[in-house]
Amino acid sequence: MFGDMMNMMGKLKETQKKVEETKKRLDHVLVDEQSNDGLLKVTLTANRTVKNVSVSEELLVDKEMLEDYLVTVFNKAIEKATNVNETELAAVAKEGMPNIPGMDMFG
Repeated sequence: MFGDMMNMMGKLKETQKKVEETKKRLDHVLVDEQSNDGLLKVTLTANRTVKNVSVSEELLVDKEMLEDYLVTVFNKAIEKATNVNETELAAVAKEGMPNIPGMDMFG
C-alpha cells in the first residue's frame, strides 16, 4: 500500500510538471478573432494575453461603434482562448490522474 501511495505521489508530481509546461507552451499558441466585417481583428495567446489589435480606419470615426466592436470581438477571442486553455490543461491533468477504482465515473 505504501508503494502504491509513493507511486501515486510521483505520478501527481509528474502531472504537475506537465501542467506547468503546458501553461508555458500556451503562451505561444495564438488565437485570432475578428468582427464579422473584418474591421477589427485581435490576437490573444491561449493564456489570454493580448498580442495584437488591428483597427480599420472606418471604425476610428465612430467612437461608440469602435467600443462596441472592441467589447464584442475581445469577448469572443477570450472565450476561444479560454476553451483552448481549458481543453489543453484538462487533457494533461486527466492523463496524469491515478487510477483510483470508482473515480472513472467522474471523468
